[in-house]
Amino acid sequence: MLMPKFSIEEICKKIQNEETFELLTDLDEGFALKIEEYVPYVCFSTHSGSKIRKEAKKNIAISQRKRKYQEDPHTEDFVVSMPIMAQGLDSRYEYDLNRSPENAIYEEAFGYKVWKKALTEAEKKKALQKHQNFYTVISVLLQKLESKFQACVVYDIHAFNYKKIERETPMFNIGTEKIDNRKFGNFVKSWQKELEKIQLPEIESTVKINDVFHGRGYLLEYITKNFSNTLVLATEIKKVYCNEEKGDFFPVVIDAITQGLKKAILNHALEFIQKKTTLKVANINGLLSSTLEPQLLQIDERIYELASEFEILSYVNPVNIEQEKKRFFANNCTQNPKFQYSYISVNPFELKRKFYRVPVELIDDIHLQNMYKDVIDSYADKVDMLSGLGTEKFFYNSLRYFGSPNEQDVKNALFLINSPNMLDEFDAENIPAEQAIDIFAKSAEVYGFPFKIELSNKMTSKALVNNGKKTLFLKKGAMFSKRNSQALVHHEIGVHMLTTLNAREQPIKLFRLGLPLNTLTQEGLAILSEYLSGNITITRLQELGLRVLLVNMRTRGYEFKDAYRMLVEEYNQKSENAYYLATRIYRGGGFTKDYLYLRGFRDLLNYWKSGKSLENLLVGKTSLGYIDTINEMVARGMINPPKYKTIPFLNPTTDNQILNYLVNGLK
Repeated sequence: MLMPKFSIEEICKKIQNEETFELLTDLDEGFALKIEEYVPYVCFSTHSGSKIRKEAKKNIAISQRKRKYQEDPHTEDFVVSMPIMAQGLDSRYEYDLNRSPENAIYEEAFGYKVWKKALTEAEKKKALQKHQNFYTVISVLLQKLESKFQACVVYDIHAFNYKKIERETPMFNIGTEKIDNRKFGNFVKSWQKELEKIQLPEIESTVKINDVFHGRGYLLEYITKNFSNTLVLATEIKKVYCNEEKGDFFPVVIDAITQGLKKAILNHALEFIQKKTTLKVANINGLLSSTLEPQLLQIDERIYELASEFEILSYVNPVNIEQEKKRFFANNCTQNPKFQYSYISVNPFELKRKFYRVPVELIDDIHLQNMYKDVIDSYADKVDMLSGLGTEKFFYNSLRYFGSPNEQDVKNALFLINSPNMLDEFDAENIPAEQAIDIFAKSAEVYGFPFKIELSNKMTSKALVNNGKKTLFLKKGAMFSKRNSQALVHHEIGVHMLTTLNAREQPIKLFRLGLPLNTLTQEGLAILSEYLSGNITITRLQELGLRVLLVNMRTRGYEFKDAYRMLVEEYNQKSENAYYLATRIYRGGGFTKDYLYLRGFRDLLNYWKSGKSLENLLVGKTSLGYIDTINEMVARGMINPPKYKTIPFLNPTTDNQILNYLVNGLK
């Protein structure tokens, strides 16, 4: 995304007026500055740039590869999540922002002659003007922050080469020689402790003070001299995130440092702010911007456009379920159904390519960026699944996306299936779908939102919510009990329809699409809603267990007819019910997602029992694995809390001791 350019005078005026912006200086784009919110902490990455003016590039004597060796690439990425961040865009070889004006232009640097021929005074003046512009702007910025909040803390982020240092060096080095240690010493120690908490892949987060570097840079010196209430923490990061000689980067390590620094800076800034400034803030979420970046909104819209081109369930349900049922029974259940499917209206290869062209790396916040990356990966997996619809390829891609039951899943399933069914004998299914429409409509009035209810003969389940159409479909010819109807109200309406409508209340469309593997969480919430409403039955729990066994059979190579026979002969399932249960698992070539219903119920039940709130999981089609990011987004005001709430979560009913025994037995 192109940032607007402004003069130094315009930038200073914007700061004085407390305007928020993200911009470049208009003079050769010397540095970038982002202010999303006025808070008393600032991040700098002064050496992250590598740009050199066109005229100067002709005269420079050092190759780009050698220049990059002494620059600090990616240090801007480490702090870009923060609401105030300044980044040097020019190479330190043209002028060094961390050296005084009289020493900012090198003739020789790190053992190399920098210029082929000496710079003219005009050239030096042009470079030093950019140096002065940077310090003019940060002076106005820090004046504003000190006057507004009384004090400020600056995180000055650099990186260092370590392979030629003939001793062990720390992962992080804090330079403190020129700061007021009497005044700020305790905050240096707490910063050290926060850095030590950062978890990196196979790298220990050792932190030393004044070990490799002592904090003698000009930025720290200038700010300390001119702003007595501002602490500068000059922090050097060991270049373990790249091959410092070749310049190759390691994205996994970069992500880990970025996530770790985000947490460390926020925790430390909160402590500093609460003790030293006038800003009243209760937690770290109050230190982050509530603004949704324009580039995030554009990326969100593009992913939504692409994902809206297909819905996996609309393709994976066979179009000839009923015809094949007749043929299957006519052949004494000895020949597997030959399911047929609607033609896919998208080109899988082209759609995947479009997904991976979406520039999610432009999203500043590392947690949001990773979440959107995961969504793109998940949709690519779904596209792969659809491209093999009706074949073994579909099954293997389903395994890759949804996984398969583990040993504990199977044990939980058998525990439920083999439990005596002593509660459901009077819960006869005697209400046809045509009559159940009125029961569903009346029962769902308590949720207070509009939706449609229609019958369909193209379903494997009794009830199904179509998110796009805001419609609850009931299977034509299916029979319901009163208790079963109530359970499905809280399952289909109280969770699936409710999260659909809550997602439409959000300023981003991601939660309409669904986070990766949201089946686990959404179905877990839905079955938990059945349980907490007091309407779940043992028969229902046993059916969830049977689905696990069926998926397990499919992964072990058993055919449809084998699965059907197991249901009828070993577990006394009625022939029609057995047919539809097996169809759920074998459709498409092997759809393994159904084992996640029981696992999701167990996970969400344990989450609820631990006392954690389920509320923010209702903002849309969420996944439990992203709950920390979702909670942060709600707390920051980036997304809205759920408008509609699942009634059993607000007023749970768990007084049936037999059911409690069964669900508490899930491991």
